[in-house]
Amino acid sequence: MKNAQLYWLRNDLRCHDNLALWNASQSGPVVAVCLISPATWQAHDDSPIKVDFWMRNLRALKHSLSQRNIPLRIATIAEWSEAPSALLTLARQLGVETIWFNDEYGIHEQQRDDAVDRAFSDAGLGCQRFTDQILFKPGSVLTQAGTMFKVYSQFRKVAYQRLHTWLPECVPAPPKQTVQNLESDSVPAAVEGFAVPGTDQQSLWPAGEQAAADRLAHFSENILLDYERSRDRPDQDGTSRLSPYLVSGVLSPRQCLHAAIAANRGEFDAGNAGATTWINELLWREFYKHILVCYPHVSRHRAFRENMEKLPWRNDPKALEAWKQGQTGIPIIDAAMRQLLATGWMHNRLRMLTAMFLSKNLLIDWREGERWFMRQLIDGDLAANNGGWQWSSSTGTDSAPYFRIFNPVTQSRKFDPDGLFIRQWVPELEHLSNKQIHQPPIDDLFSATSYPAAIVDLGDSRRRALDAFKGL
Repeated sequence: MKNAQLYWLRNDLRCHDNLALWNASQSGPVVAVCLISPATWQAHDDSPIKVDFWMRNLRALKHSLSQRNIPLRIATIAEWSEAPSALLTLARQLGVETIWFNDEYGIHEQQRDDAVDRAFSDAGLGCQRFTDQILFKPGSVLTQAGTMFKVYSQFRKVAYQRLHTWLPECVPAPPKQTVQNLESDSVPAAVEGFAVPGTDQQSLWPAGEQAAADRLAHFSENILLDYERSRDRPDQDGTSRLSPYLVSGVLSPRQCLHAAIAANRGEFDAGNAGATTWINELLWREFYKHILVCYPHVSRHRAFRENMEKLPWRNDPKALEAWKQGQTGIPIIDAAMRQLLATGWMHNRLRMLTAMFLSKNLLIDWREGERWFMRQLIDGDLAANNGGWQWSSSTGTDSAPYFRIFNPVTQSRKFDPDGLFIRQWVPELEHLSNKQIHQPPIDDLFSATSYPAAIVDLGDSRRRALDAFKGL
């Protein structure tokens, strides 16, 4: 192929507003390539539902690419260290001039991408990289002293200043190119080592750019303006549910930002409270990506605040398993954990509640929870998942103070007042009144249902956690 360009796709499974794909298409005929690495995905705790979501979206993307005469090649490699040789081999077969890709973050991803960059440079070939998963390149939003922020509100202030002077635009999908004499590869129906979810679970998360665009439109038109009030209610459809599409790159952060600005009449830091609150959530996502890059020890499963490595975590396998399976005897915690098991997703308010319950009420190492979430979540993302767990456990940057421990019963009464969410996921308790369902009476536990008694006393466990943190 003359003047061929190789687009290496990863977590950017879309044609629209894809910086690497668009720019590659402006330089010559494009061939897309995807590397499948089951062993690496397992080592990184990617969940079966997430891998299945990737494959389903890859099939949808293959169809979109074929409409533009862009062939898709797929190669399976044992681990990421094989990426440079696999991509170079394909590039030489196709007569490729340049490889194009969007940067990924996390220490292993950066090492892989840098190795590919060096390999192509050493071979006399070009390598073009883009900041696409986030709005600003990591390390570009800094304090006056030239260091990365450790406090989100300060990071957000500078991000707002940058957005006022430069609002990133969305690029179009690549144009239809001349037909290439190259067939696309088949997308595997399953990946070795990862079970295929049932159709009920898959149907909750339809694949493809159109599905993502439909959900974004629904959110922008029907939910966004009331988001500030509704986002904490797990009994309502008050969140975007766009995280799986953002994590897999079926949707870009720029598309989300522009949709919110449009709904907010051109504003992003003023105007409707729901819109500005959601934009702040997009910037939290951005903040954690920057933290991941600027403070590499976070990628190594270490506490951001190094003194927190000395916390006397408890080893309690029985309690950990009860938490994982939604059998703690605390209804809102169990409902949330069962939602995760059944759908591959959990409401954000409940992610904080379940994380605090594990790391503080049970005083079990936050890394146990971080790992379990990654192995279950369809939207598992190292930066966001690690950031959320370290925030809840008070070990991270700009985290909740150690003495801030959410009471799950109080939170349940406030955000699920009629117990609708609990009744959906803990049907053993559906016969209880709105008052009782948040904290079932002990006698009812054993006389009318098989629901377990609470595995921990909330008051006693709170005091135990405070003593542990104060001892540092």
